[in-house]
Amino acid sequence: MSVKSLSIRIEKEMLDKLHYVADYEARSANSQILILIRKNIDEFEKEHGEIQFGKRPSELIRK
Repeated sequence: MSVKSLSIRIEKEMLDKLHYVADYEARSANSQILILIRKNIDEFEKEHGEIQFGKRPSELIRK
């Protein structure tokens, strides 16, 4: 598995809260973000089916 990095812009208050939650869960902020991303992808796939690369997201939009 290849590991990539991603920079994001985030308000200071939101970042502080993220660190608070991560500390409470005994995780790093990075690990907490990965958990949230995985949860979001899982929820998306439960509603829309497994993500298949090669198809454009616009093809999945219900009309």
